[in-house]
Amino acid sequence: MPSRRTHNRSLDLSVIIVNYNVQEFLQNALMSLQKASRGLRAEFFVVDNASSDGSVEMIRKKFPGVQLIVSRQNEGFAKANNIALRRARGEYVLLVNPDTVVQEDTLRAMKDFFQTHRDAGMVGCRILNPDGTFQLACRRGFPTPWVAFTKIMGLSAMFPASKFFGRYNLTFKSPDETYEVDAISGSCMMLRRKVYEEVGGLDEDFFMYGEDLDWCYRIQRAGWKIFYLHATSIIHYKGESTRRSSIDEVKMFYEAMRLFVEKHLGASRTFLWLLKLSIGVTSLGAVLAAQLKLHRIALIDFLLVNATLLVAEFIRRNAIFQYPPYALPIVYVVPAMTVVLALSLAGVYTYRRMSVSRSIVGVSVAYLIISTLTAFFKDYAFSRIIVAISGLLSIVIVPGWRFVWRLTGRSEASHRISLLGRRAVVVGTSKEAIELARRLRQRTGRGYEVVGFVDTTRKLVGEVRESLPVLGTPDMIPRFARQLKISDVIFSPNALSYTDMLQVISQSTGHPVSFYLVPDTLDVMIGKTTIDTLDDLPLIELTYNIQKGSHRLAKRLFDVAASLLILITAYPLLYFFRAATGRSSGWIEFCPRVFAGHMSFVGPPERPARQSPPWRARLGEPKARRAEDEMGRRRDGKRGERAGPPASNDGQSSLEMFAKLMKPGVMGLVQLQTDRNLSAGEIEQYNLYYARNQSLMLDLEIILKTLVRRRNRLKPTV
Repeated sequence: MPSRRTHNRSLDLSVIIVNYNVQEFLQNALMSLQKASRGLRAEFFVVDNASSDGSVEMIRKKFPGVQLIVSRQNEGFAKANNIALRRARGEYVLLVNPDTVVQEDTLRAMKDFFQTHRDAGMVGCRILNPDGTFQLACRRGFPTPWVAFTKIMGLSAMFPASKFFGRYNLTFKSPDETYEVDAISGSCMMLRRKVYEEVGGLDEDFFMYGEDLDWCYRIQRAGWKIFYLHATSIIHYKGESTRRSSIDEVKMFYEAMRLFVEKHLGASRTFLWLLKLSIGVTSLGAVLAAQLKLHRIALIDFLLVNATLLVAEFIRRNAIFQYPPYALPIVYVVPAMTVVLALSLAGVYTYRRMSVSRSIVGVSVAYLIISTLTAFFKDYAFSRIIVAISGLLSIVIVPGWRFVWRLTGRSEASHRISLLGRRAVVVGTSKEAIELARRLRQRTGRGYEVVGFVDTTRKLVGEVRESLPVLGTPDMIPRFARQLKISDVIFSPNALSYTDMLQVISQSTGHPVSFYLVPDTLDVMIGKTTIDTLDDLPLIELTYNIQKGSHRLAKRLFDVAASLLILITAYPLLYFFRAATGRSSGWIEFCPRVFAGHMSFVGPPERPARQSPPWRARLGEPKARRAEDEMGRRRDGKRGERAGPPASNDGQSSLEMFAKLMKPGVMGLVQLQTDRNLSAGEIEQYNLYYARNQSLMLDLEIILKTLVRRRNRLKPTV
């Protein structure tokens, strides 16, 4: 029981946060809480449960006014909160998770609700997921045997609008009304201090999950009411404050439910046995789901190889499953398993799971082994033609789906610039917003393409900031998501109030958009269950891929083979193309220089990147500008360079440095940025990234993206 000694009543509110290894979320939560507490006399407690991520040091440095309590071990949610509850002096006490962001009016709205509802002992507010959807756990019913049964069996999810089945999360009630409930979420609950003194603290038998239900039940039994308040909202990055495996989380959730039922409801042994059985079944399901997720890439390959066998059999015999019954398990298991094992030995199922080259090698070796096996096991050597067709298809399909996956930018492990990168807008037009956009544009290996700014002042729409347009206002973000294919919205520091941010997120519900918050320090982006650092610096390594003999040989062989093919097939038609269209053919004209070894298809630009690449002017620029460009080249006497001083001495020296590492390219990362006014530092960043990460796969991605952009430029505008 809490101490009943007299407390200093000069404080309105005590805020308690229990933290465990979520430093970045905690920092953002404290910043939002400090803004929300303006005008209130508040104190802040952070109980750190033996974090190892620098949370303690961060609080001491950035939030010296916070009362920090450091535990030597993870005490659990209930015990950690009780430690701070015993020290709290406010008339009201708020328990809030570290992975939350509150509106500016949240604390005052909840406090005012108590003053107008004298029978209210505890209040919880509307809780939103990071994508703006409603979080069901913010209002609940007690898990009576029937309610627990409907929750465990999934009936509450199947019939959410039913009062009979939807009582656990009260899904039959509107989230846009305020009403009395059985329980609220422990991620944000405010109570009167005298309620705590009367009822006591959280039950420490509940290590995680269930302690909030237990507390609400005891508060109701003491005669107080618990309310869900819809008028104010918070964002909860659900799960970040617990950071456990899904298996432990499921097990602890149902174990907490069992403790609650056993403690308060006196359920029969039969029901408790069924509850324990459901815990076991659910845990087993979580184990199987985790294993499936772990080996899903291998399972995809296994199924694809079998699909190629079926296609090959149909091509050969115009039918499938025509093997003898005794052979079916062998035919549809051994070849696929051989491919999976070969891919595993090639290191494909490690962090290189999206490696195209290793997939090709693994599949090729596997089918050589399969072909050899058919010579020794005559009973299963039904058709070598089927094996050959399946092998050819597998060599295309198994690496091919990885290639497509990487082109769409879904594979972060590949560390490539994706063909269809993540298109982002930055909310704000302040100096911080411009600096944020600059950092994002320098992240050459993360696939960000900053499309423009969103103006919160509504005065700068249509203007240009740092070569990026000011697209519109925050209420237009859903339209940007549809029309501009925006995938990321990044709020710069102090661009919008937390209330306005929540409104923008709510308006964008249903669109595939991720939202990120950037604190004042500009060092991280906080998004849906992710922390993304912004301190990427061009730390120069001593070795580059482009220096490796194998990479240089593969690059040169590709240049020779591709340029020779073009010289034989397309190059002779250049004269007719020019005569018919009045345009140059662009990059094809440089194939002789590539074949001769003076250039490469992909590499750094031959001249400062502030100018267009050699063939850019031919993609639709006015003839007068092309003529002027050609005259400038003739005056200078060098093909591919303008007369006059370079746009940037630093940029020129950077190009000279990289020219020692690799040949100039017809296409390249810098050449892809012709729509941007790159600084010398950005040019060097792109060239450095390419030198360090060069591979045939990256070259192919750059070539494909260049051709796609060229095709888009040549499309007639309506």
